[in-house]
Amino acid sequence: MAKNANNAAGGVQVLPAGYVPTLKKVYKEEIVDKLMKQFGYSTVMQCPKLVKITLNEGVGDATQDKKIVEESAAELTLITGQKALVTTSTKDISNFKLRKGMPIGAKVTLRNVKMYEFLEKLIRVSLPRIRDFNGISEKMDGQGNYTLGLKEQIIFPEIDIDKNPRIHGLEITFVTTAKTDEEAYALLKEFGLPFKKHNK
Repeated sequence: MAKNANNAAGGVQVLPAGYVPTLKKVYKEEIVDKLMKQFGYSTVMQCPKLVKITLNEGVGDATQDKKIVEESAAELTLITGQKALVTTSTKDISNFKLRKGMPIGAKVTLRNVKMYEFLEKLIRVSLPRIRDFNGISEKMDGQGNYTLGLKEQIIFPEIDIDKNPRIHGLEITFVTTAKTDEEAYALLKEFGLPFKKHNK
């Protein structure tokens, strides 16, 4: 991982020109060859790639307090080094006192360098901080993508629980070009995502 200081703009990360993340090198130099052999691809172009990683946080309490959404967006910005966007409701839901256009969460979509940087931090630093961690679920979405649900955002070292004591979860979605769940699983496993072991 690159050792980069966050700039003054709310934790947005600035990376040096020409920087190539470690996991991008690993993909090109190691993972592609392994997947070519495993699935018998005839060209490198057939190898699945990781396209983007999306972090999404829904905030149920936001209908009562907009500040909570702003705090969530600020946290996602710190975690990813990229400015988070506030998500809004697309329709009225009276049971939840929700009106169309009301802020309900925060979202960040990472690509290229920042995507690889975040993935490395997630695998090497954040997931190992989960208490009694024994791997993540293997369940894909049927379309070659994978969503990881985290119960506590405090596994990310950027989060200071003393400054924001509200503990909440978030979803991380890995979007790939894989045509099958098997290929997506193999790709993400080679990157280092710690899936639970098969019970076969």
